[in-house]
Amino acid sequence: MRIFFSVSVLLMLSAATIAQGFKVTLQSPNYKNGLTYLTYYYGKNINIEDSAIISDKGVAIFEKKEKLQPGVYSIVFPGKNKLYDFLVDKEQVISIKADTSDLINKTIVTGSRENILFQKYQKFVASKGDNLQREITAYKNSKTKSDSLLHEKNYNELNKELNDYRDNIIKENPESMLAALLTSMKEPKILNAKPVTRQDSIDNYDYYKKHYWDGISFMDDRIIRTPFFLPKVERYFREVLSPSPDSIIRESDYLLLRARTAPEMYKFLLNWLTDEYINPKYMGQDAVFVHLFEKYHSKGVSSWLNEKQMTAISNRAYMLMSNLIGEQAANLEMVDSTGNPRSLYDVNAPYTIVCFWDPTCSHCREEVPKMDSIFHAKWEKEGVKMYGVLTDTKEQPKWREFINKYNLQSWINVYQTEGQKKIEEDAKKPSYKQLYDVTQTPTLYLLDKDKRIIAKKLTWQQMDDVLQMKINNKPLNNTNNAQK
Repeated sequence: MRIFFSVSVLLMLSAATIAQGFKVTLQSPNYKNGLTYLTYYYGKNINIEDSAIISDKGVAIFEKKEKLQPGVYSIVFPGKNKLYDFLVDKEQVISIKADTSDLINKTIVTGSRENILFQKYQKFVASKGDNLQREITAYKNSKTKSDSLLHEKNYNELNKELNDYRDNIIKENPESMLAALLTSMKEPKILNAKPVTRQDSIDNYDYYKKHYWDGISFMDDRIIRTPFFLPKVERYFREVLSPSPDSIIRESDYLLLRARTAPEMYKFLLNWLTDEYINPKYMGQDAVFVHLFEKYHSKGVSSWLNEKQMTAISNRAYMLMSNLIGEQAANLEMVDSTGNPRSLYDVNAPYTIVCFWDPTCSHCREEVPKMDSIFHAKWEKEGVKMYGVLTDTKEQPKWREFINKYNLQSWINVYQTEGQKKIEEDAKKPSYKQLYDVTQTPTLYLLDKDKRIIAKKLTWQQMDDVLQMKINNKPLNNTNNAQK
């Protein structure tokens, strides 16, 4: 009895282990060999979860001891020119009998109630999709106004049928994964379809923004493994939301707060926000990345990151902390070409442009003379001062030669001596390259009279635009000043 009991326990344990994992069995009579993949949607990519060889009987088995994260998965067939989408949720022992001659209508999925509903939906969408496309084509080819109106009417009726079908699924199967996905895909209704006044447009925008996330549950990890969630996030932060750092920070914190009980959703959002703003598109948005580091990463909440990733994020944050827009720029204690000390803070001017450059940089050789020309033509009469910093002190002879050749004597031309560098290193102070995030040349900063940073890392043409707006007392629109 003891032996029998032990065997029974082992069998029970084995069964429990399988139950905790997943098993997807593919039957594909159209294939007798080849490598097939089990993939899932995540971010912009289709990611490989597992692979299997199709036997001579047309069978391939994907199986692991760990459960799959719920979401939209795909079978990618040999040759990678066909794939079949299906849903994975709580039921994870699934059989797929696929006929690649007509995957939508002839494939049979068993072992998952979610996929019975999903297959019905796929078939309905496929049939309506063909009809919708025919109406679009017919509308484009219409010769008369009546034909155009007819096909527009037909299209709207078909589209309504499709939306009604989706709404019916949500109503009759509210707990299903498909209902959650369809709800998440919904767009906010338009408040005013035909805006007339500027206020109408403002009201439309405010309503759209307010209701943008109505269909999304940030406590549902299933949503992130779909092809539509990332585009929705990207559109919100890149097109809907104001590009100002304060707005982005406020919305980021709000979404992360909503996702705090959904580990995968929280991880997805924090990773995406970090990637989006570590090298932002617009000047000033690096403040978002610094905020994410200080509030989240530095507090240890991103434990999924490896040491190399965390080091890269930390180093980048520390490079940006001291040169955010609106902050006072760090002082530069350097000497000029004659050996006299010239501190940045001693420069008395309503505006100072700090230019980090060196004469061996081909881009510098092209841009610095142009910058000097516009300085003399426009900036100098406004009281602007040029503070040029040599970044490669080994090139002092070429630096002096360049200054003389292009008559840059009206600039304050400075460099850091070896002695100054040693004092800085002995005191374990950050270098000026770290304080100003100088990773390439030329790098430009625009400072006000108190040496606060107005703009940074712009071209001289963009810097001229910013200067003119400041001089004319116009508000600075950071959406027009790309950081790169």
